[in-house]
Amino acid sequence: MHIPQGPTAALALEPFDEALAEALQPSADYDVTRWLYVPNRYSEYRYILGTRGRHPLICVGINPSTAAPDALDPTLQSAQRIALANGYDSFLMFNVYAQRATRPDDMEPALNPTLHAENRKAFRYLLSLSERPAVWAAWGNIIGKRAYLMDCMRDFAADGEAVGARWFTAGPLLKSGQPHHPLYLRGDTRLVDFDIAAYLNK
Repeated sequence: MHIPQGPTAALALEPFDEALAEALQPSADYDVTRWLYVPNRYSEYRYILGTRGRHPLICVGINPSTAAPDALDPTLQSAQRIALANGYDSFLMFNVYAQRATRPDDMEPALNPTLHAENRKAFRYLLSLSERPAVWAAWGNIIGKRAYLMDCMRDFAADGEAVGARWFTAGPLLKSGQPHHPLYLRGDTRLVDFDIAAYLNK
């Protein structure tokens, strides 16, 4: 369980570019040739956690919990299984908001624009790893927990559109119109195309 210690605005946030540079260096804690973990230590926020490969699937959730390299939580275990079952050789977990909170209800009530800006740099970096990035919308109904989450999502959709990203959802949408969360899906669930623009226009 991770309960935020306070608002992220009170933290000395590490800029994404600096955190990435550190994450690309050898680590005594995990194999950096296998894992991408930014920042490369446990903290109150996380930009990226995933495996390295030539054909990655970017999985977009809402916010990180306690997972770390070699210690994936059930959500990330499911995300990895579905990525591999759909022909990808790796998965990269990204979140609409970077603050760690096991319970989404514990996310801070107001957006920290600095954290969002750095998280957006992380998403653009992930998009740059593929000629045509594959992005899996995997946030479930949790996106309704905070009003700012959909505004963040619009920024990420614009970043994806700028590079021709292809969006997917795992199986059909929920009755609410939201994409399924990975935790409740079979490991062999097939990805299907997702019209992110139409979704955001609703």
